[in-house]
Amino acid sequence: MSRLFVAALPDERAVEALRCLPSAGQPGVREVPEEQWHVTLRFIGEADLGTAIDLLGHARLPAARAVLGPTVERLGSRQIVVPVDGVDELAHAVREATASLGRRDALPFRGHLTLARTKPDVTSQIDGVAIEAAWAVTEIALVASQLRPTGAVHTTVATFPTGGPIARRHE
Repeated sequence: MSRLFVAALPDERAVEALRCLPSAGQPGVREVPEEQWHVTLRFIGEADLGTAIDLLGHARLPAARAVLGPTVERLGSRQIVVPVDGVDELAHAVREATASLGRRDALPFRGHLTLARTKPDVTSQIDGVAIEAAWAVTEIALVASQLRPTGAVHTTVATFPTGGPIARRHE
Protein backbone atom coordinates (compact mmCIF):
# COMPACT_ATOMS: atom_id res chain seq x y z
CA MET A 1 0.00 0.00 0.00
CA SER A 2 1.18 3.49 -0.82
CA ARG A 3 -0.01 6.97 0.17
CA LEU A 4 -1.05 8.34 -3.23
CA PHE A 5 -2.41 11.45 -4.91
CA VAL A 6 -3.01 12.49 -8.51
CA ALA A 7 -1.68 15.85 -9.65
CA ALA A 8 -1.21 18.26 -12.51
CA LEU A 9 2.36 19.54 -12.48
CA PRO A 10 3.06 23.11 -13.65
CA ASP A 11 5.23 23.57 -16.72
CA GLU A 12 8.46 25.58 -16.64
CA ARG A 13 6.79 28.88 -17.60
CA ALA A 14 4.27 28.56 -14.77
CA VAL A 15 7.07 27.62 -12.35
CA GLU A 16 8.98 30.73 -13.43
CA ALA A 17 5.92 32.91 -12.71
CA LEU A 18 5.65 31.28 -9.27
CA ARG A 19 9.36 31.88 -8.64
CA CYS A 20 8.79 35.59 -9.27
CA LEU A 21 6.42 35.86 -6.30
CA PRO A 22 7.92 37.39 -3.16
CA SER A 23 9.03 34.90 -0.53
CA ALA A 24 6.38 33.77 1.92
CA GLY A 25 9.10 32.87 4.41
CA GLN A 26 8.71 34.56 7.76
CA PRO A 27 8.17 33.35 11.33
CA GLY A 28 5.24 30.94 11.46
CA VAL A 29 5.24 30.31 7.69
CA ARG A 30 6.68 27.17 6.08
CA GLU A 31 7.13 27.39 2.31
CA VAL A 32 6.40 24.38 0.10
CA PRO A 33 9.57 23.41 -1.81
CA GLU A 34 9.40 24.19 -5.53
CA GLU A 35 9.82 20.52 -6.45
CA GLN A 36 6.51 19.85 -4.65
CA TRP A 37 4.42 22.50 -6.44
CA HIS A 38 1.41 20.79 -7.96
CA VAL A 39 -2.36 20.95 -8.31
CA THR A 40 -3.91 18.00 -6.47
CA LEU A 41 -6.68 16.58 -8.65
CA ARG A 42 -7.44 13.90 -6.06
CA PHE A 43 -5.87 12.78 -2.80
CA ILE A 44 -6.35 9.03 -2.72
CA GLY A 45 -4.56 8.11 0.51
CA GLU A 46 -3.46 4.54 1.23
CA ALA A 47 -4.10 2.37 -1.82
CA ASP A 48 -2.56 -0.35 -3.96
CA LEU A 49 -0.19 1.24 -6.49
CA GLY A 50 -0.87 -1.33 -9.22
CA THR A 51 -4.62 -0.86 -8.97
CA ALA A 52 -4.24 2.93 -9.14
CA ILE A 53 -2.06 2.66 -12.25
CA ASP A 54 -4.56 0.28 -13.88
CA LEU A 55 -7.57 2.52 -13.14
CA LEU A 56 -5.87 5.70 -14.35
CA GLY A 57 -4.42 3.87 -17.36
CA HIS A 58 -7.94 3.09 -18.55
CA ALA A 59 -9.43 6.49 -17.73
CA ARG A 60 -10.46 9.00 -20.36
CA LEU A 61 -8.69 12.16 -19.24
CA PRO A 62 -9.87 15.37 -20.91
CA ALA A 63 -7.44 17.99 -22.10
CA ALA A 64 -7.17 20.97 -19.76
CA ARG A 65 -5.58 24.40 -19.53
CA ALA A 66 -4.60 25.35 -15.99
CA VAL A 67 -4.85 29.08 -15.25
CA LEU A 68 -3.13 30.48 -12.15
CA GLY A 69 -4.40 33.51 -10.26
CA PRO A 70 -5.47 36.19 -10.25
CA THR A 71 -3.92 36.61 -6.77
CA VAL A 72 -2.35 34.62 -3.96
CA GLU A 73 -4.99 33.88 -1.31
CA ARG A 74 -5.80 31.82 1.75
CA LEU A 75 -7.46 28.44 1.70
CA GLY A 76 -8.67 27.94 5.22
CA SER A 77 -6.63 29.41 8.03
CA ARG A 78 -3.34 27.61 7.33
CA GLN A 79 -2.70 27.43 3.58
CA ILE A 80 -1.33 30.12 1.26
CA VAL A 81 -2.35 29.15 -2.27
CA VAL A 82 -2.65 30.28 -5.85
CA PRO A 83 -6.13 29.47 -7.22
CA VAL A 84 -6.12 27.31 -10.37
CA ASP A 85 -9.00 27.40 -12.85
CA GLY A 86 -9.56 25.21 -15.89
CA VAL A 87 -8.89 21.76 -14.41
CA ASP A 88 -12.31 20.97 -12.93
CA GLU A 89 -13.35 18.50 -15.66
CA LEU A 90 -9.98 16.76 -15.45
CA ALA A 91 -10.27 16.48 -11.65
CA HIS A 92 -13.79 15.08 -12.07
CA ALA A 93 -12.53 12.42 -14.51
CA VAL A 94 -9.71 11.46 -12.10
CA ARG A 95 -12.11 11.28 -9.16
CA GLU A 96 -14.55 9.12 -11.10
CA ALA A 97 -11.81 6.78 -12.37
CA THR A 98 -10.34 6.28 -8.89
CA ALA A 99 -13.53 6.39 -6.81
CA SER A 100 -13.03 2.81 -5.64
CA LEU A 101 -9.62 3.66 -4.13
CA GLY A 102 -8.63 5.23 -0.85
CA ARG A 103 -10.72 7.58 1.18
CA ARG A 104 -13.90 9.27 0.02
CA ASP A 105 -13.74 12.81 -1.33
CA ALA A 106 -15.33 14.77 1.51
CA LEU A 107 -15.05 18.21 -0.10
CA PRO A 108 -15.81 19.44 -3.61
CA PHE A 109 -12.79 20.04 -5.83
CA ARG A 110 -11.20 23.48 -5.57
CA GLY A 111 -8.19 23.91 -7.85
CA HIS A 112 -5.19 25.42 -6.12
CA LEU A 113 -1.43 25.21 -5.83
CA THR A 114 -0.12 25.45 -2.26
CA LEU A 115 2.82 27.81 -1.76
CA ALA A 116 3.09 27.70 2.04
CA ARG A 117 1.47 26.57 5.26
CA THR A 118 1.19 28.73 8.34
CA LYS A 119 0.61 28.43 12.02
CA PRO A 120 -2.93 29.47 12.98
CA ASP A 121 -3.57 33.21 12.85
CA VAL A 122 -0.26 34.03 11.12
CA THR A 123 -0.61 36.52 8.28
CA SER A 124 1.62 36.48 5.21
CA GLN A 125 3.18 39.23 3.18
CA ILE A 126 2.19 37.55 -0.09
CA ASP A 127 -1.56 37.38 0.53
CA GLY A 128 -3.19 39.29 -2.34
CA VAL A 129 -0.09 39.45 -4.58
CA ALA A 130 -1.05 39.22 -8.27
CA ILE A 131 0.05 36.30 -10.44
CA GLU A 132 -0.86 35.40 -13.98
CA ALA A 133 0.24 32.22 -15.75
CA ALA A 134 -1.28 29.26 -17.59
CA TRP A 135 -0.19 25.96 -19.05
CA ALA A 136 -1.64 23.12 -21.10
CA VAL A 137 -2.04 20.06 -18.89
CA THR A 138 -0.79 17.39 -21.27
CA GLU A 139 -0.41 14.72 -18.59
CA ILE A 140 -1.23 13.98 -14.99
CA ALA A 141 1.02 12.35 -12.41
CA LEU A 142 0.32 9.60 -9.90
CA VAL A 143 2.47 10.58 -6.93
CA ALA A 144 3.51 8.56 -3.89
CA SER A 145 3.95 10.65 -0.75
CA GLN A 146 6.09 9.54 2.16
CA LEU A 147 5.71 11.47 5.40
CA ARG A 148 9.00 12.08 7.20
CA PRO A 149 9.96 14.22 10.20
CA THR A 150 11.62 16.69 7.81
CA GLY A 151 8.51 16.90 5.61
CA ALA A 152 6.83 14.92 2.86
CA VAL A 153 8.81 13.36 0.02
CA HIS A 154 6.92 13.13 -3.28
CA THR A 155 7.83 10.62 -5.99
CA THR A 156 6.07 10.49 -9.36
CA VAL A 157 5.41 6.80 -10.01
CA ALA A 158 3.46 7.06 -13.28
CA THR A 159 2.20 9.67 -15.71
CA PHE A 160 -0.88 9.54 -17.92
CA PRO A 161 -1.46 11.73 -20.98
CA THR A 162 -4.64 13.71 -21.14
CA GLY A 163 -6.80 12.49 -24.00
CA GLY A 164 -5.44 8.90 -23.99
CA PRO A 165 -5.18 5.74 -21.85
CA ILE A 166 -1.43 4.96 -22.16
CA ALA A 167 0.57 5.17 -18.91
CA ARG A 168 4.26 5.81 -18.48
CA ARG A 169 5.62 4.23 -15.30
CA HIS A 170 8.52 5.90 -13.48
CA GLU A 171 11.05 4.00 -11.38
